[in-house]
Amino acid sequence: MSQGRSIRLFLVDGTPNGLLTAEIMNWTGHVLTGPRSKLAELVQRPECARTGVYFLIGPDPDDSLRTRVYVGESDDVAQRLKQHNRPEEQGGKDFWERVCLVTSKDQNLTKAHVKYLESKLIDIATGAGRCLLANGTAHEYAGLPESDRADMAYFLEQIRTVLPVLGFDFLRELTKPSSLATAPAEQPVSRSPRFVLDIPKSKARALAEEVDGEFFVLKGSKARAEWVGAQGGYQGMFKQLVVEGMLVPDGNGHLSFSNDYAFNSPSAAAAVVCGRSANGRTTWLVEGSGQTYAAWQDQRLNTVTPLAEDA
Repeated sequence: MSQGRSIRLFLVDGTPNGLLTAEIMNWTGHVLTGPRSKLAELVQRPECARTGVYFLIGPDPDDSLRTRVYVGESDDVAQRLKQHNRPEEQGGKDFWERVCLVTSKDQNLTKAHVKYLESKLIDIATGAGRCLLANGTAHEYAGLPESDRADMAYFLEQIRTVLPVLGFDFLRELTKPSSLATAPAEQPVSRSPRFVLDIPKSKARALAEEVDGEFFVLKGSKARAEWVGAQGGYQGMFKQLVVEGMLVPDGNGHLSFSNDYAFNSPSAAAAVVCGRSANGRTTWLVEGSGQTYAAWQDQRLNTVTPLAEDA
């Protein structure tokens, strides 16, 4: 079992929607985040005068269900953020709503360090596939000694630990069901039974599995060939998956999943498969038993007991 960690969060102005700092015990890194509306206060903070990496985060203008992220680095983050805040026609960026800055408390991060971190973070975000990157392709930066690369590997690990706690999951690795056969045995994962969803009229069938709390529709699953439900809802996601090549025509009147795909809920997965709004908690059935996802989840809850408190 993985060991727990302590993360210290501090509400700078005492409100949950203002500036927030985060630190992990025994890590020299320091995280500062806040909404764009608080940018004037954020750039006055001493962290913004340090060398660091930063993330601009907001909804993708072409698909509000997806997150767009820009990864940057600077030895004067305040000045760089002011540039990004300009209108797009003046070289700024319009999409972002929040900013997250990572610096070092001991101020030992150099320009070379943050260039290396930026390159690695872009690679990680691209591989995770949880967001649309505004950067494009990362430039490989290999200008660090071996010892510094080891230090930055640890720094990256801590960044990937603390950001999801702050609500930013775009660096979190996806553990796809298809990859579990080759995953190291020492990396325990939580897996559900397989679920099935049938659409009798179109003779489509999709299979799904929940891995570490994420609901995956499996590669090769069939979905309705077009969106037939009301406008809105998950229609944008359906269309986007077609554009991205995740849903491809199979030649038999269906769309087929070209890879395992993680949805944020069983209902989102069911809507895309059915081409209309659907309650995933009742439409996904445990393969072989016919038990609904909701009943399976309730059964699990009823079999657990609270841990005893230490004496």
